[in-house]
Amino acid sequence: MRQARKTVGRKPTITRDGLLDAAEELVREKGGSALTIGALAKAAGISKGGVQYSFASRDDLVRSLVDRWTTRFDAMLEDAATDDPVDFIRSYIAATRASPQAMDAKTAGLMVSYLENPEHLREAREWYWGIFDRLTGASPDAQAARVVFLAVEGLFLLRINGIDEDRVWTSLLDDVDAVLKRLT
Repeated sequence: MRQARKTVGRKPTITRDGLLDAAEELVREKGGSALTIGALAKAAGISKGGVQYSFASRDDLVRSLVDRWTTRFDAMLEDAATDDPVDFIRSYIAATRASPQAMDAKTAGLMVSYLENPEHLREAREWYWGIFDRLTGASPDAQAARVVFLAVEGLFLLRINGIDEDRVWTSLLDDVDAVLKRLT
């Protein structure tokens, strides 16, 4: 487990990013249900109070983790043309391929827990509506981009539910990409 502390002189300091790194590793190793303030404190080698200094509650910790993942994913989409749904969806597919932490099946429990909170569910819906706003239009290309987006999201849900045991997920994503190329 990574240490969430930096040593400055002789006094260790706790960093929020270091704690998020340790939280990600904990989720990867043991799944979302294992992420508690106590487990994170133990993994980071600090007290529960040290964790709570940065994250007041498990909900705050989970929200910060999901915000971090979303921010990283959105950063991969920044260069996509906003007025071309096909270019955007190609960038979305590339970002999906490059985001293994968001695809790890062990994050499923954490994501379900996150979405149980009505405020988090509202934020997730807003994020998805933002994606659909980038896929507007009545053209055949815009329609194809929307269908491909739904297929990619369907693959994401299947993957977090364990379909990737035989490493078929990437080939299914290749199929979606090939269909997009034929349609556009």
